[in-house]
Amino acid sequence: MKQILLVFVGGGVGSALRYGVGKIFKTVGTGFPWGTFSVNIVGSLLIGLFMGIALKNSSLSENQTLLLITGFCGGFTTFSAFAYENQVFLKEGDIMSFLIYTLGSIAVGIVAIFLGLFISKSF
Repeated sequence: MKQILLVFVGGGVGSALRYGVGKIFKTVGTGFPWGTFSVNIVGSLLIGLFMGIALKNSSLSENQTLLLITGFCGGFTTFSAFAYENQVFLKEGDIMSFLIYTLGSIAVGIVAIFLGLFISKSF
């Protein structure tokens, strides 16, 4: 039960923060989903960082990884919004934005994971 509560709390905090970032980026109004893109990249960086720290010297407990990675990062990042925004690009015939957003999110997200793992080596 404690582990479920940790995931719940982490997910709630991550989701609330994602909502706040989304609100900030909606004021930019460029038509590109910068909010979702940003949280997915930052979330990937954080997952890499947290995993790197956890794997480096077992300095994070199972409960801490549940709170930070499964809960917080899982709540903070958002694949469903990513999929919806890509559907909008396709529906509008904006193939270039679709390709940039999809390939950019995947490529930069993977690079962010590696960057997080690299940064974690300094801890």
